[in-house]
Order: sequence, then structure tokens, then C-alpha cells
Amino acid sequence: MRLEKKSPCKVNLILNILGQRADGFHELETVMQPVNVCDEMTFERTGAGLQLTCSHPELPTDTKNLVHRAATSFLAAAKISDGVKIHLQKNLPLAGGIGGGSANAAVTFTALNELFGSPLPLEKLHELAAALGSDVPFFLYDKPALATGRGEKVQTLENFPALRGRAFFLAHPGFGISTPWSYQNLARFPAALNGQTGRAEKLVTALQSKNWPAIADGIYNSLEAPAFDKFPVLSLYQEFLRENGALAALMSGSGSTTFAIAENLAAAENLAEKFQSQFGANGWTAAVAI
Repeated sequence: MRLEKKSPCKVNLILNILGQRADGFHELETVMQPVNVCDEMTFERTGAGLQLTCSHPELPTDTKNLVHRAATSFLAAAKISDGVKIHLQKNLPLAGGIGGGSANAAVTFTALNELFGSPLPLEKLHELAAALGSDVPFFLYDKPALATGRGEKVQTLENFPALRGRAFFLAHPGFGISTPWSYQNLARFPAALNGQTGRAEKLVTALQSKNWPAIADGIYNSLEAPAFDKFPVLSLYQEFLRENGALAALMSGSGSTTFAIAENLAAAENLAEKFQSQFGANGWTAAVAI
């Protein structure tokens, strides 16, 4: 039996850091939105062992890869001795702040559960996902979500009325930003490190009521502070996108991907053309309906 699965990405419509916790993680609140730009994954049962291959030469295929760790975790939890063969076709940029690796891990959990006859309930998959990474549980659910804690507490939400018919334009500059680096350097920006609680829920209310002035004012990312300090081109991206018709623009996650919300897909594609004309076509871009 062979399964073929799409592995999507996400953007953070808000990422509000609320301070560092005693365990070293950061308390946060975030609103995440699935984006239908995807890696592709295939899964097959084999006699024994775990085989992972990947199209991207820079990605390891051993225990350093979240897919490998997710598969190992699943097989152990489900007490399965059979082997599995996984191939990852990597279409999304690395270290982009759009959760590509986390989604790969989540899809691995759900695909293997399907491949082996659903031995684990969703609650157990969520537990295994949270142990791997803060963003991984979000990708178990194909819905927007409000996430709290270090990101592992996920409250799924219905699709936002304000985004109906809209589209995203995403741009990755060709370099990544390490998530640990972003959080370590956040300490230099106390206001960004210690955000005001409740901003995420206010944004959710604005998205549900289609209050665009409140949405444009409410989207926010604490991690832009260190990212813009080191990579000022990212702030130039946002200025350009807003000046050329974007309803809103923000850096996603720890970066380096910038995204814009456009009126519709045609407007997003127009933004893509203008962006590439201004900044060149060396990076990665995508325009996709929401």
C-alpha cells in the first residue's frame, strides 16, 4: 500500500511573545492560518526498518530530520515492528518561518496512522506531535487555530469570514533565519519579548467580524524586532507590498518569509510580478487563494 500526501505550510497572522518561561521556552499566543502551498510526501510499508529519502540535498535523512523522528515516535507508540519507506519532495523553502518541517512531521503522524489501520487516537497523535515541536500539533488539523503555551495548546477555529475570497502572496528572500537565533536575540528587545496578553483574541474577533482596520492594526510579530535589525530588507519587503495594494503584510513565524494578504488571487499574482520586478527572482515566491 502506498499513500501520497500533501504537506502544507502556514502563516502566523499574529505571533505575540509574552515572556520567557522557567523551562527555557517562551510563552506566546499566535493565530495560525493554513496555506495551500505544499511539500509532497509518499509512504509505503516495508518489511522492516525506516527508510527516509528527500529531494533536497541539504536536508538530513537521519534522526536530525523531524520526519524520521516522527516516524520513529509513531512506530514505537503504536508498537509496530513493520518498517516504512518515506520520500519527501521538498518544495517549500527551508528555515522560512512557515512551518514546512513541522507540517512534514504532522503529516507523517497522520499518514502512518492511516497506513497501519488507525492504531492511535487523535489525542495520542497530538501528544506525540507536541513532544516534537511547538508548531507540529497545529498541522494535525486542517483549520485556522489560536495556539497558546509554547504553541502546543491548539484551539481550532472556523475559517475567518474576513479572508474568504482573499489570497496570500509569500516571499522568501533566499536565506533562512534560525528559530533559536530569533528567540535568543529577542532578549535585546524587551518590549517585543514581553508582549501584552490578549492581542491574539482581539485579532480573531476582527477576522471573524471582517473589521479590516482592526485586522491591519492587529497583525503583529514579536520576532520581527531581531529579524529586521539584522535583515532590514525584510522591512523593505513589507513597505513595498503595502504601497502596492496589499491589505496587510507581515513576517511569518521566525522568518524569513514575508506574506501579504491580497484582495483576491489576481491581486496576489499582480503583487508577485511587481515584487519580482523590484527585488529580483532569486528567492522563492508563491501566490495562492485562501
